[in-house]
Amino acid sequence: MFNSLSDRLTATFKGLRGKGRLSEADIDETVREIRRALLEADVSLPVVRTFTTRVKERAMGEEVSSSLNPAQQVVKIVNEELIVILGGETRNLRLAKKPPTVIMLLGLQGAGKTTLAGKLAKYLANQGHTPVLVAADLQRPNAVNQLQIVAERAGVPSYAPEPGNGVGDPVKVARDSLAEAERSLYDVVIIDTAGRLAIDEELMGQAKAIRDAVEPDELLLVIDAMIGQDAVQTAAAFQDGVGVDGVILTKLDGDARGGAALSVREATGAPIMFASVGEKVEDLEVFHPDRMASRILDMGDVLTLIEQAERAFDADQAQRMADKVARGDAFTLEEFLEQMQAVKKMGSLGKLLGMLPGMAEARKQLEQIDDRELDRVAAIIHSMTPQERRDTKVLNGSRRARIAKGAGVQVSDVNNLVDRFTEAQKMMKRMRSGGGGMPGVPGMPPMPGMSKKAKGKGKPPKAKKGRSGNPAKRAQHAGQDHRAEGRHAGAVDHDGSANRQTVAVHVCHRAAEQAGREGDHGRPEAGGCEATRHRRRAVA
Repeated sequence: MFNSLSDRLTATFKGLRGKGRLSEADIDETVREIRRALLEADVSLPVVRTFTTRVKERAMGEEVSSSLNPAQQVVKIVNEELIVILGGETRNLRLAKKPPTVIMLLGLQGAGKTTLAGKLAKYLANQGHTPVLVAADLQRPNAVNQLQIVAERAGVPSYAPEPGNGVGDPVKVARDSLAEAERSLYDVVIIDTAGRLAIDEELMGQAKAIRDAVEPDELLLVIDAMIGQDAVQTAAAFQDGVGVDGVILTKLDGDARGGAALSVREATGAPIMFASVGEKVEDLEVFHPDRMASRILDMGDVLTLIEQAERAFDADQAQRMADKVARGDAFTLEEFLEQMQAVKKMGSLGKLLGMLPGMAEARKQLEQIDDRELDRVAAIIHSMTPQERRDTKVLNGSRRARIAKGAGVQVSDVNNLVDRFTEAQKMMKRMRSGGGGMPGVPGMPPMPGMSKKAKGKGKPPKAKKGRSGNPAKRAQHAGQDHRAEGRHAGAVDHDGSANRQTVAVHVCHRAAEQAGREGDHGRPEAGGCEATRHRRRAVA
């Protein structure tokens, strides 16, 4: 949703790089581009004026002029101000001290309240709660039936005593749901109320009556993030008419410009608590202002990526894989399939890679990623026998043809998978036993537990020179060997250590050669140095 805004801001900041000092004209131009980017993103005009005024005041102050990197300081200021207009800190649900906690959903028709109710119930169920969905929208056709289907998909119970379609009293249904929650031991009650195509007195009157009947702990306004600046008027109307404790944005994965997310908090004072980012029941995220600001400025959202990985990957499975790598066991296709299925649970590959910093420039490539490729890889692996998954070396031509036919792919697809997997195996093997750091990454330190001696492991020994057929040369070689043995013997002291004496003798020899005081046998004369005299005594 924030792609266009992120691209505009990234391009604006790129023009500041390399400047050691920012003039007033540079700051004015930067603020002007930020203002244009926010207006194009459909952010409310009062919010844009407030935001740009804060940024300009801080950018013109001592904070930027005295910094070593003014461009980075401006980006830091924009990031901090974005966090402020998005809400500052993460706002969590307030749970009642005495259950049940009552959550009342408000919003216009078409904002996605009923679907959002199921997502919120699923989120709370994953947190260890026992929620129940209450069908208090008795006016929209099939609203009650839709809520029951959503509750079934979320795996939570629903309370729908009235058939709906204009039949029943929503205030009575909401009031009776509290008694049902106490009787069935539900600790969270989520009430789905009716909406309208526009704000009217009847809608507000019914919402007030339900509010007074159940006294909810949280009044959450559901807003479609694609309606732009109208979100501000909608939020203000509900704030004045009923009261709003928090906002939930739906359809945040759409291609709209995202002005609602940047306008609602600043205009109404109600914090954004959740964001719906997909069509599945699990696609509901807690809204973190600092992380959303980082996404807008192309700084990534690594914390959310880690949280999704922790939910998708089984802890015992990850520990088994770590132990296996530490032992040096081979990585098999069966384990590769388990890891791939866990990654698939985290969501779209393009979305996951988009959470990494600096991926805005590769957005077009990310959009072309086909998640069905994971299904093809899984089909190929499932078409193999257990032996073939554990040892890809047995895959000859006939086996690969059979696997391709069973998976519905070409033989070349099987070959590509096996080749890439073999390279991955080699890389992991080098990482375990190479001792010289990560393969292909210069400068990386050796991994713990690896010995540096392993670097020379596997090198063939130097070949020994053969015996010459010339008698004169044989005699010359014999003399050289004799002198080398003498030097080696003289380098060994009474304790068996050789290093210091060898160095001393070598230094003494070099000094004697430079002074021209060589003896008949290539050794310094008796008046040389103390190390030479000690060596002669050792040889004697």
